[in-house]
Amino acid sequence: MRFARNVFSFAGSYGIVVTLPLYFSEARIGIDQPPAITHPEYFYGFIGVTLAWQVLFLMVARDVQRYRMMMLPAILEKFSYAAAGGALFAMGRIGQTVAAFAAVDLLFGILFIRAFLLTREPVPFRP
Repeated sequence: MRFARNVFSFAGSYGIVVTLPLYFSEARIGIDQPPAITHPEYFYGFIGVTLAWQVLFLMVARDVQRYRMMMLPAILEKFSYAAAGGALFAMGRIGQTVAAFAAVDLLFGILFIRAFLLTREPVPFRP
């Protein structure tokens, strides 16, 4: 239980710290990683959805057994971004910085699987 609480608490906190500043970074991203963002609704939508997931991770951390089944879509969320990031990097469509964030999601996905497995209810022995 402690492992799962720690993993989901860290993932949620880390995600908020990394994602929240993006709300104020649209112009800077266009300069550092051209071209400029041409569809801000997707950019800000991504941020909003990502922050919502971070809140879910913090909720799971608060009551691991109650929200255990929410670990499954959380695993999917982490692996979907990691897979997309890996594929885009392999095609040369994103830089190393973005790929590094996708790699962090891959690591969190693996840790989420471990947390899910460790929080299983033990099967009672019946002779």
